[in-house]
Amino acid sequence: MRAGVPIRLAASLAVAALAAALALGLQSAGLLSSLEQRSISARFDLRGAEPSRDLLVVAIDDATFSDLRKQWPFPRSLHARVIDQLKAAGARTIVYDVQFTEPTRPREDVALFDAIARARGVVLATTEFDERGRTLVLGGDDNVARAHARVGATNLPEGADGELDRFPRAVHGVPSLAVTAAEQAGARRLPATAFEPGGARIDFRGGPRTVPVVSFSAVLHGEVDPALVRDRIVVVGATAPTLQDLHATPTSAEPMSGPELQANAIWTALHGLPLRSAPVPLDVLAVLALALIPPVLRRRWRVLPAALLTVLAGAGYAVLVQALFLQGSVVWVSAPLVALATATIGMVVVSHLAETQARRRAVRDNDVLEERVRQRTHQLRDTQLEILRRLARAAEWRDEETGAHVERIGLLTQRLALAIGLDEDEAELLLHASTAHDVGKIGIPDRILLKPARLTPEERTEMERHALIGAAMLGDSDSPLLQLAETIARTHHERWDGTGYPAALAGEAIPLAGRICAIVDVFDALVSERPYKHAWDLTAALDLLEAERGRHFDPTLAEAFIAIAPAAYAELYGAPAAQALTAV
Repeated sequence: MRAGVPIRLAASLAVAALAAALALGLQSAGLLSSLEQRSISARFDLRGAEPSRDLLVVAIDDATFSDLRKQWPFPRSLHARVIDQLKAAGARTIVYDVQFTEPTRPREDVALFDAIARARGVVLATTEFDERGRTLVLGGDDNVARAHARVGATNLPEGADGELDRFPRAVHGVPSLAVTAAEQAGARRLPATAFEPGGARIDFRGGPRTVPVVSFSAVLHGEVDPALVRDRIVVVGATAPTLQDLHATPTSAEPMSGPELQANAIWTALHGLPLRSAPVPLDVLAVLALALIPPVLRRRWRVLPAALLTVLAGAGYAVLVQALFLQGSVVWVSAPLVALATATIGMVVVSHLAETQARRRAVRDNDVLEERVRQRTHQLRDTQLEILRRLARAAEWRDEETGAHVERIGLLTQRLALAIGLDEDEAELLLHASTAHDVGKIGIPDRILLKPARLTPEERTEMERHALIGAAMLGDSDSPLLQLAETIARTHHERWDGTGYPAALAGEAIPLAGRICAIVDVFDALVSERPYKHAWDLTAALDLLEAERGRHFDPTLAEAFIAIAPAAYAELYGAPAAQALTAV
């Protein structure tokens, strides 16, 4: 065995350890929370809807307002009539997701109280209670007891990106609505130890309208088939958008109404919390295992096949994760895949360094070995470029951009480099390195990266961190390509007048590569269609570049780019060359 093999193996294992540590650090810091939440949404999508015959939602919807022609809140006698109708139809448990804490007209209040008492076992909702868990529902807990009713808290913890996907066992001593309703329906009592620290995961039956829904007014008028009600847990509540009881969930981009959300939580409690987070040691083991895959594969395969096999390993892990989800176990996805990707990059870099040493030895030996080393180096370079392009596209896709943006940035950077006199090798290196200019967006939370509105100053500061994140991801490498990519990632938002970020560099203190990419990035953003803007025409874009010479941009580079922009625009953005030249 050659002496270099153990050294390379030790280095690969060290890279794997660093990759695992990075992934676990990002997970611990909460930087992967949004990405993990999106993966859970994907798991629900892949599982599909699983409707249940245990549930029914009686919706106070737009049709109800149209039929009754009454303003909210409705007279309580209407709620009393609905409770009587549901009880007569054989509802298993009636859950009222409407808060009755303030007194109204005595006649109306008495009508509601009597209907609840007749139904026996109605579960009432509240979000208000004192430090002892006492409520004012129906005027107080004594009245609730006299009506043979129970009270449950509807408060739900907010998760990543504002989504609601968990419910607590109790809030300030008041059992949650889901727990109360499930127990009233005959489910066994859930111990506190069954709940995770952030609350139990809601095992959604599907997206909005998966749970059967009937209109409040239809029940009121006796127009609902009793078979739809019989032996079901019926949740009554507001679904009309004007009542603002709509919430984001991991099941769909469309918000889910509060009653549907509570119905899914009730189903989860009724069936003993079937969806649970995997034990943390198992998640950590997954991170370590995926981090070790690249060096293990590299022991048997060349770099490119090994890198491709890591992609297959990642896909296999995703399949395993979905299979476990179908069995009720939620394991980490983001941290293990980050560890796999980082270890793969490290494996490529380590292999590159090892092969570079082998190439130097081969040069001293003979010309034949020199040629073999050169071929291997090209293979390693191709792999580096492929990994770098995929990282760049991953960053762009998170920002809802297309891969074409990455390619255009590279080509425009290369053309400007040639226009100012750099040789072809330098220009080609810039082409590849510039594609990773925004790779740091991987570390920006989705709530900021994908926010359609103007960012707050705090969010803007967080967004600007992507330059340093990208530089950190690409830094500490001996590869000229990755070194140049790090420089571009760090400095392409610096401005000629010193007002840019992250270091407020000015003039020629900004590396040439960063100054070149700054012009190209702004130009592409201007002339490209984005979700929040229309594409500018060439004339308007060039006018802005001219106006920003000496402020945002290096004036010499801006002048050179303006000269080559018409031809590049015609070729890369689909505009006829003659039209583009005429516009200028």
